[in-house]
Amino acid sequence: MDQKQVFQQMIEFNKAAFDNSFGAMSGLQDQTEKMLLSFLDKTPWIPQDGKKVISEWIASYKKGREEFKAAADEQYKKVAAYFDKAMKPESGKAGRKS
Repeated sequence: MDQKQVFQQMIEFNKAAFDNSFGAMSGLQDQTEKMLLSFLDKTPWIPQDGKKVISEWIASYKKGREEFKAAADEQYKKVAAYFDKAMKPESGKAGRKS
């Protein structure tokens, strides 16, 4: 097996592992958010300002999570494009004499 193919398969495996891990982490964070919001709705002793801060915190980590995922996806696309370019046969060099 060619080294380029090995590296390409490694990158594909890494991307799949990242996507699966990120999906699990996102699901856990979403469930935690639902639980926290349910708790906040049922506790009258937490001031409204505190609830507002927690809501802003939730919005902030969601935005950061989305930006991180977008950046990671963009980098994986760049690596995939590099390997696609490297996997193409080199044209023009086969017929040359040294």
